[in-house]
Amino acid sequence: MSPLFWMKVMRTSIAWGNSALELEIDEPSHIGRRAEPAPNLADPAQAVRDALEHPLDYPALRQALTPDDHVAIVVDEGVPGLVGLLIAVLEHLEKGGVHSDAITVICPAPTSGQPWIDDLPDAYQDLHVEVHQPADRKKLAYLATTKKEHRIYLNRTAVDADQLIVLSRRRYDAAFGYGGAEMAVYPGLADQTSIEETRGHLTKKAPGATPSAIQAQAREVVWLLGAPFFVQVIEGTGDGICDVLAGPLESSDAGQRKLDERWRVEVDVPADVVVASVTGNSGGIDALARAAFTASRVVKSGGSIVLLSSGPVTLGPAFEMLRRHESADDARRVLEEEKSIDLSAGYQWLAAVGASRVYLLSGLEDDVAEELFAVPMQHAEQTQRLLGSGATCVLLPDADKTLAIVR
Repeated sequence: MSPLFWMKVMRTSIAWGNSALELEIDEPSHIGRRAEPAPNLADPAQAVRDALEHPLDYPALRQALTPDDHVAIVVDEGVPGLVGLLIAVLEHLEKGGVHSDAITVICPAPTSGQPWIDDLPDAYQDLHVEVHQPADRKKLAYLATTKKEHRIYLNRTAVDADQLIVLSRRRYDAAFGYGGAEMAVYPGLADQTSIEETRGHLTKKAPGATPSAIQAQAREVVWLLGAPFFVQVIEGTGDGICDVLAGPLESSDAGQRKLDERWRVEVDVPADVVVASVTGNSGGIDALARAAFTASRVVKSGGSIVLLSSGPVTLGPAFEMLRRHESADDARRVLEEEKSIDLSAGYQWLAAVGASRVYLLSGLEDDVAEELFAVPMQHAEQTQRLLGSGATCVLLPDADKTLAIVR
């Protein structure tokens, strides 16, 4: 008789949306490795106040301000609880003698339409809010020429400001390696040509200690601009925040290290099945594309990705274009030619569906999911059927924020 090998089955769960999915997994197949995650902050706004008072390698920001200064604040509209964090920044500026009528908030394009403005207290209703317009030369100013002879044009308000503050998430980016901070300045506030050029530099290579070519250029631009001040937000689970740090350009590396400590995951070998989720109230197409791209890095060629999300989904131009093509290869060729504003999200999605079978539970209708080259799911419990006996798997909650790599 052949010997019997008993394999221990473990019960585990993965968060998705505002729910949790219970799963049974063959224990040796669960090959993911990650450190114990840092908890979400109880009071992110207070963390911003503390970071502004005690920046890295810098005195309190208010000490560098005068009442005559005009301040520009670049905001990442995807920051969780943006209004509370922005108010903390505005209060700090008031301590430095800068009043709200001398402050302009700049929203890089594309924008969410600034729905958060209505949530600002009455004291800040006269705040100037500007949407960056990269195609309008009148809204741009020549800054300088880089060492590689590239003429830099940036948002005029940002160039003219006495102090520029950047409030942004630190995130992994398919084009830049690390997003946020200096990348919010360049190419975030650059002219249309520069933005389109950087959209084409997309890669599956994981970011490392050496800055990418685009990030190196961004740091040179920031140095030429003067002394911007960065408030870096590290996202936590769901819609939370787990860390905030602030400081000049030199603090950027510290933000990247914090991001890696929280969201970098290593696996020993590619898995047969990767279950990737988007948690909290987010779940738009950008988050889905990020999650799928994360999973594609650690799934076997021809393996399966299960993508779980519950938030509403609105398709951008790249995804509407994908729906009109019969194959992912045809869609990819057209996508690269059109350079749409959501090119990065489209590229990440195609990287996943082109190399693996993607099962999707989301706010999309079944026929739309199929047109995006995915297999629609009706409920999360269907995931269990895909975890066949002996199949190796990786669970990636909050996959849209994660960098998963094979060790």
